[in-house]
Amino acid sequence: MPFNLDDLRKAKQALAQFRSGALSPEHERYIFPFFTGSYFAYRKVDVMRVAVIARTISGNPSYLDVGCGYGDFLKCVREFLPNAEGIEKQGSIFYGLGVVKPEYIRIADAHWIDKKYDVIFVGWMEPGQDFRDPVARSTDVIITTLDQGISLAAEFDGHGFQKVAWWRTPSWEDVNTEIMNRHYTKMPDEKQAELAKMRGAHNLWYVYAMPEKAGIVKDALKKQVAKEPTDRYNFELVLDECGYRHLQKLENPASPEPLWQVQYE
Repeated sequence: MPFNLDDLRKAKQALAQFRSGALSPEHERYIFPFFTGSYFAYRKVDVMRVAVIARTISGNPSYLDVGCGYGDFLKCVREFLPNAEGIEKQGSIFYGLGVVKPEYIRIADAHWIDKKYDVIFVGWMEPGQDFRDPVARSTDVIITTLDQGISLAAEFDGHGFQKVAWWRTPSWEDVNTEIMNRHYTKMPDEKQAELAKMRGAHNLWYVYAMPEKAGIVKDALKKQVAKEPTDRYNFELVLDECGYRHLQKLENPASPEPLWQVQYE
């Protein structure tokens, strides 16, 4: 569905109003992800895991981000994979944002993927959309995120792929809720603490590979996790403050695994 430009203008006005009273410049990426963030929360360790997997497949890997939006996550990936590309169906996103489209992002539907890539990343798929067939035909390694409760069109088990590994992170909505409860909603401290115990993490990262690539992908990921760096992006502080620390275990039984801890299949 094309973006309604009038709705975009209203949303930008809301963003400007929020900025005038924001308690942190990093909050907006989780409250207005369309403009300043992404629909999945990530850390630098996520970017590094993606980059390492791609480099395992090739010394000069080809990489495509399907549904990349304006390229927030893709820009971070390109720091490590300078030839990484993106494909975005809605060209109006750049007009609505008032930004120039980078040359490494192509405006097209995922059904128009016209070559094979070493790795394809699918970070967001609109509810009702299903690009699994063209994606599966165009690579042997897929990294995807699944926002539980929104879309299940991010699983590739039925396309000849093996699930190599997965890990759990919060969605932007999870972080949004915590930010609003902690900083922008008046409530007693006791109520805030009670709600914090219920916070969940509803975004799952899946790594898929064809059988002949599954072993090397798993080995590379294990080596990366064993020596993951401590440097990070500034906006990760918001995740820490909201109770979404690296390897933190939530009290919510619906999110039993420590956050960002890789689970191997």
